[in-house]
Parts: sequence; structure tokens; C-alpha cells
Amino acid sequence: MSVRDEREPLDPRTTSLYDYALFRHGIEPDGQVPRKGYPLPEGSSPEPSRTHLTWKETRDEITAALAPPLADPNPVRAAEAVHQKARELGMTQRTLHAHTARLPLADEEAARRTARQLTRTGTSAAAVCIGTALLIRLGEPEDVPHLKALGTLSGLASVASAALDPLDRQAAALLVIRGRDRSERLTPLAAAVAAGDAEAVRAALVAVPDEPQALLPRRIAEAADLHGLLRSCPVDPELLAVAGRLLHRMSRGRGQRPEILDYLPATSVYAFFVGYADRLPPTPHLHELLLSTALDLHSGPAALLDWRPHRREALLGGLERLLDGPAWTPGAEPPPGAERRRADWIRRTGRKPFVPAPAPGSHPRWEVAVVHDAPDSHSVETRILVDGLPLLPALFGQGPGNAPEYLIDNGALRAGPEPREVQLAEASCTEGCCGALHVTIRRDGAEVVWDGWRGASGPQPPAYRFDAAAYDAELERAERDHSWCWPARRTARLITAGLRERPELLRRWDLAATWVGTARREPHTTMLWLVFSPPDGAEGPDGTPLRLYFEWRLPDDDGLPPEDRAAAALERIARSDPKGFARLQRGSSELAESLGYTWPQN
Repeated sequence: MSVRDEREPLDPRTTSLYDYALFRHGIEPDGQVPRKGYPLPEGSSPEPSRTHLTWKETRDEITAALAPPLADPNPVRAAEAVHQKARELGMTQRTLHAHTARLPLADEEAARRTARQLTRTGTSAAAVCIGTALLIRLGEPEDVPHLKALGTLSGLASVASAALDPLDRQAAALLVIRGRDRSERLTPLAAAVAAGDAEAVRAALVAVPDEPQALLPRRIAEAADLHGLLRSCPVDPELLAVAGRLLHRMSRGRGQRPEILDYLPATSVYAFFVGYADRLPPTPHLHELLLSTALDLHSGPAALLDWRPHRREALLGGLERLLDGPAWTPGAEPPPGAERRRADWIRRTGRKPFVPAPAPGSHPRWEVAVVHDAPDSHSVETRILVDGLPLLPALFGQGPGNAPEYLIDNGALRAGPEPREVQLAEASCTEGCCGALHVTIRRDGAEVVWDGWRGASGPQPPAYRFDAAAYDAELERAERDHSWCWPARRTARLITAGLRERPELLRRWDLAATWVGTARREPHTTMLWLVFSPPDGAEGPDGTPLRLYFEWRLPDDDGLPPEDRAAAALERIARSDPKGFARLQRGSSELAESLGYTWPQN
């Protein structure tokens, strides 16, 4: 950005926001942009907030106001009209951004000229936001300097980064990082990128703590130009390790589309990471990372990237040969704790990514993936491969496949004489919030048919037909395969089976199990959630039944095998009321007090 003379006075009524952004950047002693951006000029109108309109009403009002001026071939006259309409609309920048980006345009070239007039000369944040939102679709390389400058102003970073994304990914990523880095752990990286110092960028990148990468892995890689750094020095072990961590984080799309699918140089960065992985020291942590990468390439979203023919298979073959080599062969059994658990996961998972895919068109394959999200934290998902590629991330971007206890253990995927709808995946925030993917499974003669899709993220998926005999055989194999299961999860499954066989155990105490399993961030503790319903059917003032919810935790640190731990838990439930030893978590405070339970303190 060029620097404006700091002595020139600025009038917020006549100075463009673009000029103001250049001025503010020029007078900053260290050149650092604040996390929330430079404040708008004094005297700027406060951002309005109209919340009484529906989405459709807001869309229609913005369309009616902006469509005529944006079709005007005179950009100066059109920009003046947009300024006036923006004031009359009185809507927030976020609302204007969302609807202007989708606005039908009668003349795109006229709208582009007006958008440029607004971003270069606009004096109100609302009008400039409209111009910037138009450039999300209409922007060209010549718009990059103006978008970068406007993105430094408070409230405009989000729309500016969206407009920059198709034009300059590094600049867009820098805006996103600057706005979302509340911990300021990425400040050194952002400063190095802004300064254009490649060596400082490399040093700041390898120093980034692992945890923030869970939030911004793609943006970190784009801002640092990870691909360019690897091209310059592909044999740098520290840089390779960071590349592997970022790729794995990008593949973990919990609650949103996996970022790996939007990372443009993903296939090349995978090639660097796997191709030079033999330069990495053979530590248990890196063994875990390489094996996680193999899982991502085999059955995760990374398999859906635009790979050249046989390239993905070649990378998997390279990982298999490397991890089978003597340098990566596990040594002595580590002592109990995190390292032991990591070694156990490596042992359980070691061959799964390298199992050949079934022949195209024969049958789906179900694989249970235990994926490490962070140190000593992992999640379980059922992955469905069709023609060797993962089905669920291709159809649904809001969450991974449901757990095997829901899809495989209870026969949900079996094709019976009557069609049955099955939920395959659910948004991490629940179906009621962001949806779920459902399919209807039916048997049609010698075939099993999946159709009647509901909840797909994109176009309606086609019907899938599988050979029924091969389908049933694969499902039986998956039902017998418990090799993925670790002790606490095995305990949970055995307790679930025991309660299913002996329903009177909990019924005796007016209890029911709402969930038995392991939490993602506490995978080595078996948890039982129990709900108490009073036998008299008591109801609250609003007519809803009164309930109490209890949690019982069983850590796997008692030295018992899962079979013994589960048997002991079931025996304890048979002998005594779990409400006496499980912890009350939530429910009706009146009911808890009437029964003599101590209400949990926050």
C-alpha cells in the first residue's frame, strides 16, 4: 500500500475510506494493523441494526434498492445513488454483504465499474461494503490493492477477504488471521508475511503452537505460502512436520466443509510431505502423524481432491513402505500414559489405510476410523467407501459419519424387506441446527439400493445399487471387526450390550441410559448418561415431564480388562441405585430437592 501524507487533514464527509485506510497505515509507527482493524473515521455514522425483517424481506428490499443503480452505465452517478440507497436501507454491513454477494445483476460490466467507484471513492462503510461485496464475483487482479487496504478497516475485513479469495489467497488469509487471532499467537507470522521476509515467515510458521492450527489451518498455510516454502526447501524436517500437521487439521471438517477441499495446492503439498517423509525423525508423534495422513488419503476428504491418475495410490504406497521399514518399527512398550495410548492406536490402525479398495461397482466398504484431533484426543466415525472413494464428505459437509455403534452394531445398514431411512451423518452441532444426511435403504431382488437422499449439501445424489450378496458379506465383516476399539470404548460397548440384554437393571431404579460411550476429548473414560423419570409422571408448570440427568464416569486406569470393568459396572447397577453414586448434572431443581439430591454447583 502507498502512504498518504500524514499532515494532510482528513474530512470524514469527503475523504474516501480507501484514502483513510492508506493514511492510517502510513501513520502507524510499527505498521501493525490492529486485530479488529483501524477504527472508522471520527464522525462516521454508527452502524444501524434492523432485525425485524425476514431473510426474504431483506433480500427483496436490497434487490429493489440496488438493482436499478447497478445497471446504470455511468459509475459516478451509480455510486452516488448507492450511497443514498445504503443510507435509506439502514442495514448492517453483515446483512449488506450477505445479500449483495447474491444480488442478480442485469449488467455485470456496469456493476463492476460501479463497484470499483465505490471501493475507491466511497465515503460510507455501508456503500463501500456493497462495492466490495460485488467484487466477490466481479473482482479482477487490479482490485487487489484496494481490497487489501479496505480490509484493514474495522468491519470490512470479512467482505474484503471474501473478495480477495479468488484473486490473492495470501492477502485474504492474512485478513482472516488478523481478525480471528484472539490469542495473538499468530501475530509474529502475520507480521513476517506482511513484511515479505521469507525466512522470518518460515521461523514464525514452525513456531506456531499446534492448538491454534485447529481453527485456521488452511489460512495459516495460505498466509505463509506453505507451498512456496516447501518448493524452496523440501528437505526441511521442521517445515515438513508443520505441513503434515496443517494437512491433517484441514482434513478434520468438524461442523463445516473440510478445509482440505478448498486448499488449492493440497495435492502438491501432500506430494512434498510424503515424498520427503523419510527425512523426518522416526518418533512416535511423527509416526502417528504419518499414519493419520495415510488415513486421510485412504478414506478421508483428501481422497476427493483432484488427483492425477494413480497419484494418491502412489503416495499411500510410499507411506506404507516407509512405515514398514525398520526405522519406524515400534520399540519397547512405553509406560502407561499418553505414549502407551499412542502406541496402542498405531498398533490398532497400522494396516487400515493400506487395505485395497473393493472393485468399482461391487459393494460399499465400511471402515471405522479413530482419528486423532489433538494430543490424547480423538473421535470415531464410520467411513463409507464407494468405488474406492469416501461417500459422506462428498455429499455432506457439516459433520463426519455417525459412530459405528449407531450405524453398524445395531443393524441400521442392513437391507430388509421394507425400505428404511437411516441417518448416515449429522452436523456436529446437531441435526436441528445444521442438518443431517439421510438415505433410504431397500432390497430390490439381488441388489441393495440406496436412494431417497435427504439433507445432502449439494445436488440430489443419485441412487446407488450394490450386489446384495457382496453387500451383506461386507456388512457382516464390519460387524465382526472390533480391531479399532480401545479399552474404554470396549467397556462402553460391553455395558451397552449388557443393558440391552438385561433391561430390568435400570428399569428397577426408574432410570434409562441416554448415552454410553467415550467423549472425544476424554477418550479413555467410559461415560454413562442416565435419565431418571419419576414413576408418578410428575410434570412441571408448563406440562413437560420432570427429569433428572446423571453422569457416571469409569476411567480405564484401574488395571482391569474391559470385560471385567463392564461386568463390575453392571453388577454395581444390579446391587445399588446409580442415583446414589452417579453425579447429578442437570434437570429439574425442584425434583432434585424433593428427593434429597444435592444440586450441582457451577
